[in-house]
Amino acid sequence: MEHFPKGAEVEISSNEEGFRGSWYAGTVIRPSKPKNKILVQYRTLTAGSRPLREVFDAVQLRPPPPRERHRSFEFSDEVDAYNRDGWWEGVVTRVLAGGSYAVYFRATREEMEFGESELRLHREWVKGSWVPPLEEEKVLNSTEVKSSIETVEEIFSKGAIVEISSDEDGFQGAWFGATVIEALGNSKFLIEYQSLRNDDDTELLKEEVDHLHIRPCPPDTLVIDQFSRHEEVDALYNDGWWVGVIAKVLKGQRYVVYFRGTNEEMEFKHSDLRLHQDWINGKWVMASQ
Repeated sequence: MEHFPKGAEVEISSNEEGFRGSWYAGTVIRPSKPKNKILVQYRTLTAGSRPLREVFDAVQLRPPPPRERHRSFEFSDEVDAYNRDGWWEGVVTRVLAGGSYAVYFRATREEMEFGESELRLHREWVKGSWVPPLEEEKVLNSTEVKSSIETVEEIFSKGAIVEISSDEDGFQGAWFGATVIEALGNSKFLIEYQSLRNDDDTELLKEEVDHLHIRPCPPDTLVIDQFSRHEEVDALYNDGWWVGVIAKVLKGQRYVVYFRGTNEEMEFKHSDLRLHQDWINGKWVMASQ
């Protein structure tokens, strides 16, 4: 379990409606008590005239990500954008004049403009390390990285096996297997789901998606004999893969998985879980790194 002592600076995720997908700065007021509950005071959110204080599970906290002094961003970069006193996960959709960028937020289906100083590279806190690490990012800054619509369409050509995300209520946070039927141009694709069917249940569902909602299938290159508590996993449920965190390790290779998006816990067998991986800057970053 991550240890956050009294006075530690942290970032806080929330399960409340309207705040999912965001991180807010705070300070630990009281360290972990029984059941891993931690009292935290927000830095930017208030309750009346006083800073807001709330109790959180340890899995909802992480250290503040490292910040670089200067960075430019490119099309399709995963970023966090500072808005409404917190950092919200999004994707760069356009590079604008004057050092500004258009960022799309899947959770709210909105596109907004931000200055360079209001963005940071999106990182995941995985087993005590930042992914991608700061050292990797310095290499990326000094190397010209090809990241364009043309590259996206090369990756997702006709017949490619992919995974698709959705912005529809009840499906956010899940990825569903599909096959690319046709590249339609302008970074859009016609896909056919592998398990979802149409309303009439007469055939597999076909749908048009854009580059923000498609990724390759994660490589199955690492066999996990047993998952550990607080490890990020994808759980197979309702024909899709849903990102969660191992909350309990049970007997018989079974696990209780906690889902931040819905604040629910469910039990899964080992074969219905996989190591969580992120598609960042055109490559897979494995949670074991």
